[in-house]
Amino acid sequence: MTRFENLLVWGGGAVFVLSLAACAYVYLIVWATPAAGGGWAAVATDVTAFAFFALHHSLLAREPIKRFVSRVVPEALLRTVYVWTASLLLLLVLAIWQRVGGDVYHISGWRAAGPAAVQFGGLWITALSVARIDPLELAGIRPEQHTAPDGTVQTAGPYRWVRHPIYLGWILMVFGAAHMTADRFTFAAITTAYVVLAVPWEERSLLRSFGPSYARYQRTVRWRIVPFVY
Repeated sequence: MTRFENLLVWGGGAVFVLSLAACAYVYLIVWATPAAGGGWAAVATDVTAFAFFALHHSLLAREPIKRFVSRVVPEALLRTVYVWTASLLLLLVLAIWQRVGGDVYHISGWRAAGPAAVQFGGLWITALSVARIDPLELAGIRPEQHTAPDGTVQTAGPYRWVRHPIYLGWILMVFGAAHMTADRFTFAAITTAYVVLAVPWEERSLLRSFGPSYARYQRTVRWRIVPFVY
């Protein structure tokens, strides 16, 4: 790679980390306190804003779109372009988010230990899953593989429980708040609906990439995201 391409790749990784940090800050700090909001009108605006992120996130990951983009972007930088675009769109969603306002529920005292355990469990599952697929791959710094070190489909660790454990970890983290403000709940519901709808598309791509080995994995690990549910 040229020096410029290396800067682009590592810059994409930095923006990726920044977008996740911003998301955590907004969820944990900004949305921790109910604010005067716009109710259902705000929800509609937020759903629309997130739809642009979701549209990019799903379409740019599809093989026909990748082939089209590869006409103008070197193949080695396809993942980097994807990461840059997704990270900037997530920052945009957070920046233009319209406050919904109000509380859904608020668990306090010793009972708050339960939701805290759920969130910690989600963080733990996510950390284990990312470690299995390489954090630098997730950030776009290394090419995307979805494989174990021997080149086969990744089936170790949390991938033995569900086929998409990072999504499971995410759902536990966003729905595990002891103080569920309406903004937190709206964000959790929107993002969860997206991953549930996007998984079949993603799995079709994985089947095209890995063929029979991924089909065997689907038969071995039945559940996509939530054990015994989906």
